[in-house]
Amino acid sequence: MVQSKAATVDDFMQEVALDRRPALDRLRELCLQTFGAEHELMAFGMPAYGPPKLPWIAFNSQKQHIAFYVGQTAMDAFDARLAGVDHGKGCIRWRKPDKMDFALIADMLEHVRDRTQS
Repeated sequence: MVQSKAATVDDFMQEVALDRRPALDRLRELCLQTFGAEHELMAFGMPAYGPPKLPWIAFNSQKQHIAFYVGQTAMDAFDARLAGVDHGKGCIRWRKPDKMDFALIADMLEHVRDRTQS
């Protein structure tokens, strides 16, 4: 896993490749809408949302793909919608940012939020 040394998510976003920036901006926007800015942090070298020691979700710009770490429970809940998408062990990977399904991502984020609030 590629880890950033950025101190803030804003700094992280300045580091990402320009061709990935619109997709990562949209992903961040969905995370902020779902969890709020008070839950945004850098954890394990990537943007994350939730408590500092065990965030609920995270994302990263890896060498070959964009990774979205949403957890196995959320992935199991949306298994049918993940058909044909590269994923495994709580992580979804997109080699091409334009293939990201933001409706699915939003639904998964809401699923995680609902689970963490109960």
